[in-house]
Amino acid sequence: MSVQQIIESKIRGALSPAHLEVINESHMHNVPPGSESHFKVIVVSPIFETKNRVQRHQTMNSLLADELAGPVHALSMQTHTPPEWEARGGLKLDSPACHGGSKADN
Repeated sequence: MSVQQIIESKIRGALSPAHLEVINESHMHNVPPGSESHFKVIVVSPIFETKNRVQRHQTMNSLLADELAGPVHALSMQTHTPPEWEARGGLKLDSPACHGGSKADN
């Protein structure tokens, strides 16, 4: 199973998301082709209703601790409740360009 699939499986199993996107952004960084080291995760879950942003990120960090200790170098998170996601109109934040460049740029 790929790192992306493992992340998706863990989040689905623990948070029962109404919306989930796990985006491999490794190609935007200075890593070898095919790497799975940089991800953006967009999670919409009712479980976040009682949590502030820090608690939501702590939940995600705990859930993905093995991946963060191993193959995942960077994890960008957008964590929302269903009403927050609806109010945003499903708007996702763009990821910034990598300051170290990308091997794809070479």
